[in-house]
Amino acid sequence: MSGTWLEVTLPVPAERLERVCEVLTANGMAGLVVEEEGDFLRFLEQNRQYWDYVDEDLAQRMKGASRVKFYVPDSGEGRGQLRRYLAGLEEYEPQTVSLREEDWATSWQKYYQPIPVGRRVYIVPDWMRGQPVPEGRAPLYLNPGLTFGTGAHPTTQLCLELLEDALRPGDRVLDLGCGSGILAIAALALGASRAVGVDIDPKAADVAFENAALNGIGRDRLAVYAGDVLTDKRLAAKLGPGENRVVLANIVADVIIPLSAKAGEFMTPGGVFLTSGIIEGRQEEVKAALEQSGFAVARHLERGGWHAFQAELP
Repeated sequence: MSGTWLEVTLPVPAERLERVCEVLTANGMAGLVVEEEGDFLRFLEQNRQYWDYVDEDLAQRMKGASRVKFYVPDSGEGRGQLRRYLAGLEEYEPQTVSLREEDWATSWQKYYQPIPVGRRVYIVPDWMRGQPVPEGRAPLYLNPGLTFGTGAHPTTQLCLELLEDALRPGDRVLDLGCGSGILAIAALALGASRAVGVDIDPKAADVAFENAALNGIGRDRLAVYAGDVLTDKRLAAKLGPGENRVVLANIVADVIIPLSAKAGEFMTPGGVFLTSGIIEGRQEEVKAALEQSGFAVARHLERGGWHAFQAELP
């Protein structure tokens, strides 16, 4: 990408963050950054051994934070996109700052340091490649982009923790709502033979393939498609019906619930469905939908007000 970008910030009450993100995503904006002071402080505490110092400017910006950020091109077309993304959110006043690409990249990098997840995964920004990796951990190199999934959010971490325990060597994996490809790539790094991702955002495939290449993974092992698996039968036929032992969905409850009735079609007998992205208060709805679709819930994890389930087919 080149030129300048508009950094758009929506100050949002903490209790409305999930709803605002759902509206923005439904309007087509997939590359969201949710900033909450509590999440930031927990991130620092959990990863203090990997920080030489805490950037004071960054810490000050996060003080009392409850906001959603995203980026659009600083152009007439970009401002048109912005109006579409904000449809239905007129009660919130967007704050915009114009950034040169190099300024955007530099400020973005301040947020990211290596993140150990679970027992085996070690997420590393690509610009930190070459630094020592803790013994026993598999490095997962990622390069930030507008649809970047960093692994810092509890929903991704919960899904990775379930994945590392559920995955068996040689498994085929399907990631529904793959975004940056982090979960599919992690599955391959942990021993899966092949992974397929699908996302409603057409930009996701390029980002996922770029991140896969950083980890030495080619298109012979990873496939990514754009579309809605709930409505597109031709897309569903490409996703390995009946062939995937592990299916992932790190999305939101309102999508996971209808997916629970569909996921079994893509799974082998005895397959595992790992779901995350479920906000506090929606977990019982998701559990009921999973059980109604024939799954047995084997594990339930919670962290920071977010929930994840491991559900299994008989």
